[in-house]
Amino acid sequence: MQAQPSRTARYATTETVDFVIVGSGAAGGVLAKELSTRGHSVVVLEQGPRRSVSEFRHDEQAVWLDGELLSKTPFSWRQTEKEVAQPNAGGLIYASGVGGSSVHMTANFWRLRPIDFNERSVLGDIPGAALADWPITYEELEPYYTKVDWEVGVSGASGPTDPPRSRPYPMPPLPVKSSGVLLERAAAKLGYRAQPAPMAILSRPFNGRPACQHCGFCIGFGCEYNAKGSSLASVIPVAEATGRCEIRPHSHVRAVEVDARGRATGVLYFDASKTEQRQRARAVILAANGVETPRLLLMSENSRHPDGLANSSGMVGQHLMFNGAGVTQGEYEHPLNEHRSVEVSRIVMDLYDSDPKRGFYGGGGFDARGGIWFPIFASFNVPEGMRGWGAEWKAWFAHAYTRSMQLYGHTTSLAVASNNVTLDPTLKDEFQRPAARITYEDHPDDLATMRFFQDRTREMHEAAGAKRIWGAPPTVQRFTAHLLGTARMGNDPRTSVIDRDHRTHDIRNLFVCDGSSMVTSGRGQPTMTIMALAFRAGERISEAAKRGEI
Repeated sequence: MQAQPSRTARYATTETVDFVIVGSGAAGGVLAKELSTRGHSVVVLEQGPRRSVSEFRHDEQAVWLDGELLSKTPFSWRQTEKEVAQPNAGGLIYASGVGGSSVHMTANFWRLRPIDFNERSVLGDIPGAALADWPITYEELEPYYTKVDWEVGVSGASGPTDPPRSRPYPMPPLPVKSSGVLLERAAAKLGYRAQPAPMAILSRPFNGRPACQHCGFCIGFGCEYNAKGSSLASVIPVAEATGRCEIRPHSHVRAVEVDARGRATGVLYFDASKTEQRQRARAVILAANGVETPRLLLMSENSRHPDGLANSSGMVGQHLMFNGAGVTQGEYEHPLNEHRSVEVSRIVMDLYDSDPKRGFYGGGGFDARGGIWFPIFASFNVPEGMRGWGAEWKAWFAHAYTRSMQLYGHTTSLAVASNNVTLDPTLKDEFQRPAARITYEDHPDDLATMRFFQDRTREMHEAAGAKRIWGAPPTVQRFTAHLLGTARMGNDPRTSVIDRDHRTHDIRNLFVCDGSSMVTSGRGQPTMTIMALAFRAGERISEAAKRGEI
């Protein structure tokens, strides 16, 4: 499975390439780089456009309010399976475009800890949930976390609660912000330990990319300096430089095709002119995210697979996890200027583990940040009892805009079978493909964890000297940027969709690698884990191909 390199890869749709990858985000971009640099021919199909850095803009209206960040395909949402799902009733935050949501991420790059991989064995069953162990360990994934550090570019410094690492960070931490100093102050008073935040943002020039310029437009925005470690900035250029990787934007995949032998033969997709095309491939990899990947598997049903591809277990689309949050805003005496520089500079991880003394499952980590603290969004985030208009509001906003910050508790999310992605029976997109139907209700322990962490953030604000603290109590989530668990990894084909090497149990040359692969949610910030899984998967898939096992 090798192709001769050329200056620019351009494969005809009639040509059979080694791999077709659906999605170019955190996982798809890494997979493209790993496979093409190992000698394989690769076509990546991305449903969004390709934007150059000159097209990235500091436009809050366009990016956040007009939906540049949001799902471009319709979906429906309900809390329980007894309800009628409402079109676009919740919020799915994932970007269409080369690089996917990695272009728009905050760039918090937390590793999972060893406990995340075996919580079921340590804690036992959680009633109402489907908590399971991963078929791999932290120790197995650690070398690939390190590859993310050094190939994508992560700035940081080891902290007192960090898991083992085989190599130091390639760059020192980014400068501490006012919010980080205040979190350090609060942590010292409360007996916690603050540490520099690991960020996929360059603190100095690295791998031919410049350092962060501290413009303040990280969360939700593309980086016009290429300092943020999106797949577009870091690994896709390496893939394309091999001459063996072609990225095709504006490609909307309709189905994975399977032959009479039960092997994937390629995909059907609509191109930029909305003409249906077929890309043939020796193997297919889905890396489209935790909603679009199960949707595509379900849409690819046929007479041999009436319930969708890779779904003999019935697990495709099940166990959707979001990550939770407990958040409060604080107003301080002096200017903090959190609208500048990167989003996060300090974190606290002392409450990461689940503690039975709390009476519920769940743990998490804290960071201090401005939040989505751009003028329009900030104007809506008013303290309780204050109207969002009028003389009082104007005076408050003029004073508080530069003096406010968030303390954010990022928490676990339990896998629950009834939280799922299915196909909506009536709603369709512009290509007449069935829309995804989201069913989601946080497990009671998740809500208890969110409330616990929100209480801790309030205590931290008080310890840091906040003059005013506010925040709405956590409720069942109706929007998310974290889409996890819907094609979970496992050794047993009856209870999982893919094996430990990301191969689907049912189809030998069909692979899945993205947030849907994750078995547990961790404590937020899944992007680094998704990239680490992709580095590992790319290596193992290539080795299997060269042994003739695909």
